[in-house]
Amino acid sequence: MVLYRGSREVISIHVGQAGVQMGNACWELYCLEHAIQPDGRMIDFNDDDQDAFNTFFAETIGGKHVPRCLLIDLEPTVVDEVRTGTYRDLFHPEQLLSGKEDAANCYARGRYTIGREMIDVSTSMVEPYNSILMTHTTLEHSDCSFMADNEAIYDICRRNLDLARPTYTNLNRLVAQIISSITASLRFDGALNVDLTEFQTNLVPYPRIHFPLVTYAPLVSPERAYHEQNTVADMTNTCFEPGSQMVKCDPRRGKYMAVCLLYRGDVVPKDINSAISSVKTKRTVQFVEWSPTGFKVGINYQPPTVVPGGDLGKQTRSVCMISNTSAIAEAWARLDHKFDLMYAKRAFVHWYVGEGMEEGEFSEAREDMAALERDYEEIGADEYPDDDETYTASRASSGRRY
Repeated sequence: MVLYRGSREVISIHVGQAGVQMGNACWELYCLEHAIQPDGRMIDFNDDDQDAFNTFFAETIGGKHVPRCLLIDLEPTVVDEVRTGTYRDLFHPEQLLSGKEDAANCYARGRYTIGREMIDVSTSMVEPYNSILMTHTTLEHSDCSFMADNEAIYDICRRNLDLARPTYTNLNRLVAQIISSITASLRFDGALNVDLTEFQTNLVPYPRIHFPLVTYAPLVSPERAYHEQNTVADMTNTCFEPGSQMVKCDPRRGKYMAVCLLYRGDVVPKDINSAISSVKTKRTVQFVEWSPTGFKVGINYQPPTVVPGGDLGKQTRSVCMISNTSAIAEAWARLDHKFDLMYAKRAFVHWYVGEGMEEGEFSEAREDMAALERDYEEIGADEYPDDDETYTASRASSGRRY
């Protein structure tokens, strides 16, 4: 069966405080990109674009465009901010779901107790527990997961955007730009559009190795934007620098399995081809021997949009790079180390056990993460993971490979 773009619908589910706040930032940006007002009505309606953006928005009889999304949290504070905020008339009331009791940054409370009635993203002392338990639980059920690290995004805001004390609003708007770039091909017509399903096809060689690294360029403040010129070559080279990544790790210490470059705005294939050829000549960019050194490219001529008065400078072009690299094991190892430091003392474990978890689940989750680390190490050593699955070259798609 052929599924046409016009008949596709994407439902975004934003869970927990970070998820809801990030979702709010995404829909703010989507509305600006599609000229949709805070009440859901379009400023300039264009029939040619209707099928594209209706993938993410549903149009009512009255001409209002409602996001296809759910915003869910266990306690009402963050969802209430959406209910009373600038975009309160944009969302359908039944899409905003909140409970009355917080998970208190405890994974077990979110999953087994309060979460059963209505999971939360944590930034507290027990974050390593929550992250590893959640990854273990979802590892076999997710096909492709893009990772983001608060610490890395904080550093980007300070270094590139000149923000002395970044807030969650600053972080979320930066992440929203990345999500917008990833989904742009679903919402706008382009020369070489890349479908969401193609990320799994082109980036995931084995089922467990499905945590691509995300990089975005250019990341400059409004003040710098007036004085800096970002060519296609500059942007592409920047994507391979550790300072532009959403996760703290050094890709120069690992090997790439696959790379997908999503360009927006004023770009032409000739410049992209030249930039990629230049990257291939660098010794710091290494691919595993068993994977072709191919770059999948997507081109969308809709330029990036910035939030008025926001932190990012206006640009005529941008690129979002999604790569599967063995270097991401560095991030997992760092998280596992934090887990081990606490679990060796059984610190805070009683809170989880008290909410219905068994202590054995901690050991099981940690063993699973150790296996994931080994999988990535084998990839970096050009060994095949112990898996019956065989890596096959990317199938033909609407994107282009170089």
